[in-house]
Amino acid sequence: MHQCTDLETLDERLLAGPAVAYVGFDCTADSLHVGHLMSIMLLRLFQQTGNRPIALLGGGTTKIGDPSGKDEARKLLSPEEIQRNMAEIRKTFVNFLAFEGPNAAMMVDNAEWLDELKYIPLLRDIGRHFSVNRMLTMDSVRLRLERQQPLSFLEFNYSILQAYDFLELARRYGCILQMGGSDQWGNIVAGVELARRVEDRELFGLTTPLITTASGAKMGKTAAGAVWLNPARLPPYDYWQFWRNTEDADVGRFLKLFTDLPLSEIARLERLEGAEINEAKKVLAFEATKLCHGAAAAEAAAETARRVFEEGSVGEELPTVEVARAQLEQGQPLIHLLHGAGLVASLSEGRRQIRQGAVRVNDAPVKDELWQLTTADLDEKGVAKISVGRKRHALVRAY
Repeated sequence: MHQCTDLETLDERLLAGPAVAYVGFDCTADSLHVGHLMSIMLLRLFQQTGNRPIALLGGGTTKIGDPSGKDEARKLLSPEEIQRNMAEIRKTFVNFLAFEGPNAAMMVDNAEWLDELKYIPLLRDIGRHFSVNRMLTMDSVRLRLERQQPLSFLEFNYSILQAYDFLELARRYGCILQMGGSDQWGNIVAGVELARRVEDRELFGLTTPLITTASGAKMGKTAAGAVWLNPARLPPYDYWQFWRNTEDADVGRFLKLFTDLPLSEIARLERLEGAEINEAKKVLAFEATKLCHGAAAAEAAAETARRVFEEGSVGEELPTVEVARAQLEQGQPLIHLLHGAGLVASLSEGRRQIRQGAVRVNDAPVKDELWQLTTADLDEKGVAKISVGRKRHALVRAY
């Protein structure tokens, strides 16, 4: 936990019996990513302790875009794009939350009420409870203005709509708690205060800190980009590898935050030292992948990793770039293939990795930045293996 509006009273309320809490997720992409995982695990823990979680999908708020942490306005999505994204995001929650039983989780779309709002009544009934002076001090607004970046009137309204979401969920489902990352603190407090002013209703807000690695980096950022939760965006093997590559100092903490393992087992794994810490990392990778993608995908990813690293064989589950055989006969620049496979974030990084001797084709080092892959590099199955460092691999397959 990072912040709470009234921890002592919330504690008393939760001890008195089951409660309802929510976290909101906008549908700006067709997948959530590891940056959302702390909030998802909070909902999971909330349900495991006998309470009822709500995953609120922002079919309405996505039409505006949350300015929190952004230097510029998000690209406005069409209603069709938002619906497509929402349909994909829904699939992720099925793995983390139980949607049957006495405290069954709910997935709710805030477009149900936001799309029905009328502008003048909203201004009169809700807008009058918001101070522009106060809104200008919120980080999402203040930082944009300090950087002299434009903030549209559309985005300025986001906090009002998120606050209204909290009030509406309280009315419809008896929701008393909104949880989220620390960047949402201003929006959460706005909802708590709105409910108090409109209905003298007591609500609570709780945030988690930004999760960083032991080296100070933002957790979830990799050279290849975001660590997506949707297997169509990031294969389970790559997701497994992300957790396998955790820094030694973070293994115990991440086991506590991102798995369901008992604390006694985590304590045992934390005591491992030297080369044995790799066993703890494999457990973390397996448990985290099992939660997100299921036990079968986690087992397949672990087996692929074992074959690649312990036997040196190439697994079918590795990320794959398909290239026409005719193109390979003419030669394809290796840096383009590295980038296309997600092994490097840019072509310039691909060149740098080659210069530093980190790139291999079929386990043979490549030192020429202009090197091209041809059909001569394919095995009898029409496949070549490309690698960056010891832990990032992909396949190039001819068709």
